[in-house]
Amino acid sequence: MPPTVGETLPDFEAPLCDGETFRSTRLSDALGARGGVVVCTGLAFSAIAQNWWKRFVRAGWEEFEDVAVLGVSRDGPYAQNEFLRWLDRPDFRFFADVNGEVSDSLDLLADRSHMADVSTPWRSAFVVDSDREVRYAFVADDWISPLPREEIEAAVADL
Repeated sequence: MPPTVGETLPDFEAPLCDGETFRSTRLSDALGARGGVVVCTGLAFSAIAQNWWKRFVRAGWEEFEDVAVLGVSRDGPYAQNEFLRWLDRPDFRFFADVNGEVSDSLDLLADRSHMADVSTPWRSAFVVDSDREVRYAFVADDWISPLPREEIEAAVADL
């Protein structure tokens, strides 16, 4: 079962990309002083991920004070960095979940029947405090619904 409000996200470790470089980093070390928003998407350059992340840029998520905005997707670090350059948002960072261990630790990994031998995380978002305690959780039950952006922003304001 994916994490719910009141639970603590695992302190996973994966390459964290900043648009130029990547370094193996624990979630706890990537969070801001007040916490973070962790957004899981299947693949960085999918149409859905492009749509979502452009909406986050337009909504001003880079202005969250002391709250890191962190993506998680199955792409490798070079693709993640290219995606961040495409977004032109150096304040967003992405974990490269190449082997699916991060998604599996969050119990989000799902087989994609139309993609042979490929699994991706259910699209989801978690707002966590600096101790990784989940303050807001959303896990989509389909592959196309948008994230509830306003609810996420309200949860960030409450951190």
